[in-house]
Amino acid sequence: MHYKNPEHDSVEKSDLKNMRIIREFWLPILLYLIFLSGYQIWKGCTLPVSETGKNKIIIIPTGSTFSSAVQLLEAEGLIKSKRYFYILAWWGNATTRIQAGEYELSPTQTPVEILDYLVQGKTRQYIVTIPEGYNLFQINGLLENAKLTSGDSFLKVARNRKILKTLGIEADSAEGYIYPDTYQLTKGATELEMLRTFVNRFWGVWNSEGFSSRAEELGVKVHDIVILASIVEKEAMQSWERPLIACVFWNRLKKNMPLQADPTVHYGILVETRVRKRRLRWKDLRKATPYNTYVNKGLPKGPISNPGKESIRATLYPSKKDYFYFVSKNNGTHYFSRTLDEHNRAVDQYQRRRKYRPRKEIKPDLSQTALPSSPTLNHQSFSY
Repeated sequence: MHYKNPEHDSVEKSDLKNMRIIREFWLPILLYLIFLSGYQIWKGCTLPVSETGKNKIIIIPTGSTFSSAVQLLEAEGLIKSKRYFYILAWWGNATTRIQAGEYELSPTQTPVEILDYLVQGKTRQYIVTIPEGYNLFQINGLLENAKLTSGDSFLKVARNRKILKTLGIEADSAEGYIYPDTYQLTKGATELEMLRTFVNRFWGVWNSEGFSSRAEELGVKVHDIVILASIVEKEAMQSWERPLIACVFWNRLKKNMPLQADPTVHYGILVETRVRKRRLRWKDLRKATPYNTYVNKGLPKGPISNPGKESIRATLYPSKKDYFYFVSKNNGTHYFSRTLDEHNRAVDQYQRRRKYRPRKEIKPDLSQTALPSSPTLNHQSFSY
């Protein structure tokens, strides 16, 4: 026979009562708190700080921790709570994937959008346009004015032979291989990264336009083509004149005549003094520099500017004329001549308002430093 235990029955009733209290009172409260916490997290992770507000520029330095980046975002009023941002980044496995750089962010962006910017490296873009014919000194100034570099930092990288070799440049300078174009650059980019962008663009155009095969067909080295194209770029005033100017220089090279190109004299002085002269004097034409094509036959030491595609094309496909001279007509075009007498008459006609000395052989000033040898072409093998 079974007997009921009053104490046991009392405990069971108490447990049932407690379960009922939990189920009817505390469970709803717990569910409400969970819902409220989830809502707060959702709101903190998906809603922007405000619906209006100005963009802000923030810089995340290289080597920054995720914690320091989040503190910066909170201090700048771009996120409401670093705690919620931590949760968002943890959920997306992004705490170790943010990228350094300069960012332009807005308080109207959601935390999800801001985190995406940091992870994808959507840094602020600086539009820099390198015009055709600019030289390294001018490009260095462009980048410095855009606050992407300081001092001569870009110039130093562009003259590092070890770096140049990795970029396919067999020379002591990147002059001539920086392709003139419009670029989107970031403040976090190094000078090497920018140089690589410019030079890769050059090689991309060189290969896509079939310039390499044409240079091989002519039997001329790439570097020699770039040197001559850089002179054509500085001399040409009109696009249609480029093949004619290239023709003049090729003809003079084949006859072993000095190129006598004023821009090469300008560049030689610029390299030595860092000063761009507005007008050349007679003594400047006699100044012994490795770039002066009045006193040196053949090509100058290296390129004097960074030529565009059309100047390179004109150098590879010059006009088939027997011109050896040209002079400015002071209207944006040139007059081309076959003989020195014809050229001097053209100079008298178009330049009579300016002091002029007829062209003749110019000997270097022997009181100055001796000239290094200038690169020359294989004139016998060249034909076009």
